Amino acid sequence: MPELVNYLREALLAGDVETTRDSNHGNAAAFAEGREGYVFGLVPLKTWTLPEVLAVMAERVGIDPDPGRSTGTDIIDPHKTVRALERMRDRLRLAARRRERVIVATGHPAGIIEVHLAIAAALRAAGCELLQPAPGAAFDGPGRYASREFPLAVRYIGGVAVAAERGIALWHTHSPDGMRAMLAELDQQRQAPPDLVVADHGFAGAAAAAGLDVVSFADSNDPALFIGEAEGRVSVTVPIDDNVQPQLYGPVSDFLLEGVAAKA
Repeated sequence: MPELVNYLREALLAGDVETTRDSNHGNAAAFAEGREGYVFGLVPLKTWTLPEVLAVMAERVGIDPDPGRSTGTDIIDPHKTVRALERMRDRLRLAARRRERVIVATGHPAGIIEVHLAIAAALRAAGCELLQPAPGAAFDGPGRYASREFPLAVRYIGGVAVAAERGIALWHTHSPDGMRAMLAELDQQRQAPPDLVVADHGFAGAAAAAGLDVVSFADSNDPALFIGEAEGRVSVTVPIDDNVQPQLYGPVSDFLLEGVAAKA
């Protein structure tokens, strides 16, 4: 474990990450205001003030809880990252043992998708069924990333759902509408919902809002899933910089998948 803590710091996945204090503070304020692009489709069960949001983020991520400081640097506590990874690993091991039906999805097709791909491959190797509903289904992208000429659509890469534009580009998205389309198709086909969803951003938020078992990843400037965890609606949220170079996530995948299945 000390080796992983050190690695997280060295790779800037945790510790002195590049996500700034103004981003953490500003996004926490936007979430407290209920702005659509920051809620991830998981409307909180109560009104959260900015100091309350920052207090949860300090507890679960390690950022500064001071609502009066909005500039400078901030951190992700790597020890908190490892503890959350351990809890996610336990849930993945259970899914593998039970051969559960699983959806894996990410709004970060150029970053932490590396971990999602490894999880999808390992669960498939363990005998789990990777669900891939609604391929090609169009959906909107509300919030900060909505100004596109064309709508996004669900596309699967290695069994992982991502957001694609016209089949020629993959996009970063916070939208919950892709997961909503996926779950709606399962319902229309009278298929049972997944036993587990491994996701981030709006893919995770919409699944949690639907009452599904969700384990997720989130950066220090994305409070929605940490608040969801605090409210008992998200099983695990791992604090980690979710958009560094994809190859840097390899040791994270190795740690997560220990005891799950042989790496594919």
